[in-house]
Formats: sequence, C-alpha cells, structure tokens
Amino acid sequence: MKTTVAATQFACTDDREKNLATAERVIRAAAKQGANIILIQELFETPYFCKEHNPDYFSLALPIEENPAVRKFQSLARELNVVLPASVFEREGNAFYNTVAMVDADGSVLGTYRKAHIPESPGYHEKFYFSPGDTGFKVWKTRFGTLGVAICWDQWFPESARAMALLGAEILFYPTAIGAEPQDPGIDSRDHWQRAMQGHSASNIMPLVASNRIGTEKGERWTVTYYGSSFITDQTGALLQQADRSNEAILTATLDLEAIRNYRNAWGVFRDRRPELYGPLLTLDGHTKR
Repeated sequence: MKTTVAATQFACTDDREKNLATAERVIRAAAKQGANIILIQELFETPYFCKEHNPDYFSLALPIEENPAVRKFQSLARELNVVLPASVFEREGNAFYNTVAMVDADGSVLGTYRKAHIPESPGYHEKFYFSPGDTGFKVWKTRFGTLGVAICWDQWFPESARAMALLGAEILFYPTAIGAEPQDPGIDSRDHWQRAMQGHSASNIMPLVASNRIGTEKGERWTVTYYGSSFITDQTGALLQQADRSNEAILTATLDLEAIRNYRNAWGVFRDRRPELYGPLLTLDGHTKR
C-alpha cells in the first residue's frame, strides 16, 4: 500500500479561532496535494503557553469530546478522506494532559495518547501544566496505515519510538513545539533535534514525520523563536523533505508501506532483539533493586 504523508508548520496567534482556521487551510492544501495523513504541530490552538507558570492558562483545557479542534478535525477527516492526529490540551476531571486524539479518515476518534515525558526548562515549563501521560505508547490501525504518534519531548527518548515500533507502527509521527533556549541564545538545538529522530527512524527502519511551529512568541519572562524545520524521513532515517526555519510549509512524501515492511523484515533488527538483557532500561540508574 502506498500512503502519502504531510508534515506542516505555521505560526500561531493569540486568536484560537484564527489558529484553527489556519490549521484547516493547511490541511485542505495538503489534502489537495494528495496527502492521506496530515500532521499539525503540537498545541496549535494557541501560542505555546508553557513559556512560564501562569494558572490562567488552565482555562484553555477541555475534555476531548468538547474540544473544537477535535470536532473540526473529525469533520475535515470525513470530508477530505484524510487521517488527522490532533494535538490538544486535555482536561479530564481535575487532571490535565498534553494529548493527541487520533482521528481516522471516517471522522472517528480511534483513541488518545497522553504525552509520557514532560519537560521542565526555561521557556518549556510543561510540568506546571501537564500530568505525565497514563495511556502508555499507542499505535492505531487507520485507513492509510498503522501509525505511532508521540509528542515533542517524547522524541528525545528512543524507548518511545521502539515501543511504538514493537506495537506494530509503520510510520512514526511527532507533533512538536521547539525553538530557542531563551536562557542561552548560543544554543541552537535544531540539528540535534533532527538527528535524534532520524536515529529513531533508522533504528526502527520506518519513516518518520515531524511537524514543528514557527514564529516568535513573547511570554511574561521568556521569548522563544521556534525554528520550524519540519521534516519527513525515509525508512533509513534519510531526509526526504525538510522545511526552512521561518516560513509556513506543507511537505509531502509518498511511502510504499509494503516495500518498507519487506525491507524492515529482511534487516532483522526485531528478530535479533534480546529483551531478556534489557533490564537496566526498566530502572532510572541502570541497576536492579539492591
């Protein structure tokens, strides 16, 4: 089966409805280019509010079934016959999560993934807002392939990608919001960011799609310029498409999932795994209980 994927990027404003309209415009344009699965960036409904601690932002969170972005994506998916992972700020009871709702091409929500790894650093104060995800890593059998989706900081952890691969993912997707490190303007993590995910793609022998935001967003203390550079890899980790740092973009690539599966099976990386030796991965310090 051949599937066309799209990575996208755009700048967000303080107007939630305007951001949703931008996402719709980008999705429609990607679908017109033949995309079957379209990835929009992390938390696209608003500016990235985690730049500082501000309890007012908890009011942005909604239950999945009440979220206007999820509803809009369901309508677009049905109309355009596309799969749309939707990155949203979820409220469930008195808990808050950074969540992806997986919308299949018939408009149904197949389930949700809640971000497992929650960062805490200048300009990226997510631990104030989000509880660690409790869903475990997830994959979904969609109309256009079996997809694994994790979120931003998850992309730095090879365990996330490997878990999704073991669960049967055929393509890995990462919506993200990353840019400058405001405490040190000398840090530019763009290439490191890309190489980490290219490694996941290569090690698991499957394509990967990453969508980042662009633009400069000012907070009360920190100002962050997001470096875009959304990209798509092939099954060896090589870049097929890459956006620039500052312009809105839609990238597409057509993937032959059957041919990639045959290549992955022949390579033997899953055949030759030794899970009985991987006990240190189940600990924080590499040691079993003393």
